[in-house]
Parts: sequence; structure tokens; C-alpha cells
Amino acid sequence: MRYASLLKIVSPFILILAFLPPTLVQTGCANIVPPSGGPRDSLPPQVAGIRPPDSAKNFTGKRIVIEFDEYVQLDNIQENLLVSPVPKLNPTIDSKLRTVTVNIKDTLQPNTTYSINFGNAIKDINEGNILKNFTYLFTTGDHLDSLQLKGKVIIAETGKTDSTLIVMLHTSEDDSAVIKEKPRYVARIDRDGLFNFRNLPAGSFALYALKDEGGQRKYMSKSQLFAFSDKRVTPAASPEAITLYAYEEKEEEKENKPKTNTPAPTGGGRNNGAKKNEQQDKRLRFETNLSNNEIDLLGQLELRFSTPLKYFDSSKVQFSTDTTFKPLTNYHFTVDTTNKKVTLSYTWTENTAYNLIFDKDFAEDTLGRKLSRTDTLSFRSKRQSEYGLVRLRLLNLDLSKNPVLQFVQSDQVKFSHPMTSRDFNAKLFLPGEYDLRILYDENKNGVWDAGQFFGKHRQPEKVSPISRKLNVKANWDNIVDINL
Repeated sequence: MRYASLLKIVSPFILILAFLPPTLVQTGCANIVPPSGGPRDSLPPQVAGIRPPDSAKNFTGKRIVIEFDEYVQLDNIQENLLVSPVPKLNPTIDSKLRTVTVNIKDTLQPNTTYSINFGNAIKDINEGNILKNFTYLFTTGDHLDSLQLKGKVIIAETGKTDSTLIVMLHTSEDDSAVIKEKPRYVARIDRDGLFNFRNLPAGSFALYALKDEGGQRKYMSKSQLFAFSDKRVTPAASPEAITLYAYEEKEEEKENKPKTNTPAPTGGGRNNGAKKNEQQDKRLRFETNLSNNEIDLLGQLELRFSTPLKYFDSSKVQFSTDTTFKPLTNYHFTVDTTNKKVTLSYTWTENTAYNLIFDKDFAEDTLGRKLSRTDTLSFRSKRQSEYGLVRLRLLNLDLSKNPVLQFVQSDQVKFSHPMTSRDFNAKLFLPGEYDLRILYDENKNGVWDAGQFFGKHRQPEKVSPISRKLNVKANWDNIVDINL
């Protein structure tokens, strides 16, 4: 009787469970997952309205109000803002909720088309989606200027591009305007090195590009990347593209020598405490360019001193080989102009032990430091099997432009070779992956030369990158044909 009563109670419950979805009756522990809230918003804010409207004519106001379809914020507005023509006083830009307000501080010129480019400054609050290069146009006259000027800026020394540069138009015909005055118009460069001035008036301009880290929009230093057009440019409805080559002038006191494939120094960097101890230490110290205590068969041995040498006496240095310390000949030492580097030039034999024995009086630096006693530097030369053979054939290479083939790692030229034919052959070459470039060496000095704007108006030498990389394997014949 009690069983029948219990069955009447349980049976309806079992019936209900039978009609429930399987996922609701599974046993075991479960993770409670909150609702996702839908897909992530990836769209930038959109303009809902502008007062006065975009491309307004006969503009006389001092305030522009831009409404968006969501809450927005401004990010680094003064770094992103480009106003053309360039005003003496930039407008102030504020944001509140869905509104961005522009307050014009400068006196507007008559019959002039203005553009306000916000760069990457405008983004939504929730996800930070950027409204890229939003531009507002207006004119104080009865028509909008519509001419254009476009082109590309290339870094002359590398053949690469730099999107942090700006391009400028000056109305003045005086070269000094680029250092004394702000430009009339400014444009950005994209990641491909391209620029495009829009809404320009008729006329001619001096065209420049530079790296404007200080925000002055002036050529302030030879250490700035800088480019110039050989002649004044004229905007057009359908302009032909102009190419500018940017360069950075080398410091006059630095030697402009080709970079070679020398290994990194073994000593490494030193902290401030080490430098202080070095000043107190009366012993002469130096570093070398040996790698794992081995000398590159293609390079020379360098002794690098932190303080300039007062003197160096090569007669008090013995150069020998093997364990018998047999003296060697046909070598020589060279001290560079800074008196901080001594180079031992010698034709190395592979897999050979070498010794340098320094008398305690072989050198003294300008702080009076010398060796405390005779010292020995022992090292070995690399094996030929640690190198690869390289044979390159550069098809379509224009030999009339004095091409120099450059092998590049980490943006540094490790080896360069003037090309007198379309073939490059090297029995021994350091393994590794290399970028390849062609330097068109106008003055045939074997190295890249910067331009010079003031006085000479000399353009820099050009470098053209080769799209194909070269991966040199050790103990391997690396033979490659390259189409330029």
C-alpha cells in the first residue's frame, strides 16, 4: 500500500524529466558561464551630423560641432591634428559624450580652403575603435580648391619607408624658409611611404619631407631625416607622382667607412659601477672583436680601448702561432683616428692557434694606465667548413650606375661588394640570413653618401632593396639567380 502511494507521487516527476532536453538532466558538476553579451563591437564611431555641414562655403564661424552615433573620446589630439593651411594658432578640440567641438583660434584668410584632419585621435569609449583620418573641409570663399599633389618618400640609405615622416609645402622661394618658417601645407605619409595633398589652390611650392619629432615642422638639425625636391612643384587635377629620397647627414667627425662583417665584442656592456671602478683601476684594459675566442677568417683582429691611447708601440707586441710561439711576419698594426682602436691586419690560416704577447709598456692611455705585467692573448681562427660558398647572378643589373651589392643584417651592412659584372662569387661567406640591397654609387667610393640641401642641392645616393632574402648555409654551395 505504501509502495503504491509512493509510485503515484514519483511517476509524474519521472514523466516531466523524460520531456526535458538532455542537457538539463545530465549529472555531474558544471561551470556556470555568464551570457556573452553578443559579438565585440569592432566598428569605429560614425558621424551623425556636423554644424556647419562638411564642405561649407563662405565660412565665417569660429566653432564646429561634430555629432557621432556613440560616445567618443580624443587621444593625443595635438599630435594627431593636421590643419591646412597651417595656422599660427591651432584650434582647441574638446569631446563630451557623443560630441567633438572645434574652436578656431586663428584668423581665417579670405577665399581659402581649409582642412582639419584628426588623424587617429577620435575613437569610441567602449572598445577604443579609431575613426582614422577623419577630415572636415570648409572654405571662406565661394568654392573649394580641388587640386592635388601626390607622391612617395623613400629612405635613401635603405630603400625602406617611414610613416612617421611628414611632407610640407612652402610658398617661399628662399631655402632658409625650411628652417625659419612653418610650411603652408602639411600631409602625412602612410605605411607604404605615400602622401597626397588634396584641396590645394593653383600655384607653385617648394616640397620637403622630414621627421618632425619636436612638432616644430622645421628642419632643425642635420640628424633629422630630410628630403627635398630639386624643383618647385605645381598641383594639378591629375598630378604625376613625385618621389622624394630622405637622408640623414653624417656627423662630420665620424669616419664614413663601409661596415664589414666583424663579430660582436666579447666584453659586453658595463654599468655605472663598473665604469667608476675602471677609473680607479690603473691597469690598462681592452676588448676584442673575437667571438667565442675565435677570429673570423674574413676579418681582422681589433683591440678596443675605452679611453684614447697616449701611445702604442707595436715593437713591444709579439705575434706568433702554435704552442711553440713561432714568430710571424707579414702583418701590421693600425691605430684609428680616435686612438681608441688598434687593428691587426693579417691573412689568417684556418683552424690555427695564434698568440699576441703584450709587453707591459706596449701602450698607455691618456689616464696613465698601463699593463701591470706582460700579458698574452690566445685565440684560434675559424675552420673553412664553418663558412658557405656563395654564387649570385643578378639578372638585369644596370652596371652603368656603379652598383654595389650590400649584405644586410638587422639594418646594418655586414658586407658590400662593387659589382663590375652581374656575377658575385665568394668562396668563404659567413652563414646566416641576409637582406640584399643595391647601392647605386654615383661617386664610386664604395659607400652610401648622404645628400646636402644648403649650398649644393645634392640629392643622396639611392639604395634599392632586393625582395629575395639570402640564407647562407655553412659548408654548402649557396647558388642563387636573382631577377631585379
